[in-house]
Amino acid sequence: MSEATPAEAPAAPVPAATPAPSLSFGQGGAYAEREVLIKENLKKIYDPEIPMNIVDLGLIYALEWKGDDVTVRMTLTAPGCPVAGILADEVKGAAEKVGGVHAAVVDMVWEPPWSPERMSEFAKRQFGYL
Repeated sequence: MSEATPAEAPAAPVPAATPAPSLSFGQGGAYAEREVLIKENLKKIYDPEIPMNIVDLGLIYALEWKGDDVTVRMTLTAPGCPVAGILADEVKGAAEKVGGVHAAVVDMVWEPPWSPERMSEFAKRQFGYL
C-alpha cells in the first residue's frame, strides 16, 4: 500500500491593489471653488517626517460642509504621530484662509487606516511605488 501524500493547498489569490481614493469633496456645486482653493492651500502643508504634501500623501479624506463652515476629515500615517496637533492647526488655518469659509474644524480619523495605496500617483512615483 502506498502512502498518500496530502495535496498541496492552492495558493491564495493575491488581492488586487486598492486604488488610491480620491479626496472626497463634500457637496461640490456652490462649494466647488472653495474646495479647489482649500486643496491648493493644503498642498502647501508638508508632513515633517516625509518630504511630501499631505494631499498627495493621501492624508486628507474629505471636506464636509455645513453652511460656510467646513470640516476637514484627515488622518496621519501613524496614530502616534508626534506632530498631530501641529498638522491639525495648519490644516485648520489653511482652510480658513479661503474666502467664504467662516470656520474650519479638523476631524482626525483612523478609519480607514492610512496606507501607501492612498497616495496620489505623483507621490507613488516619487517614492518608487510605480
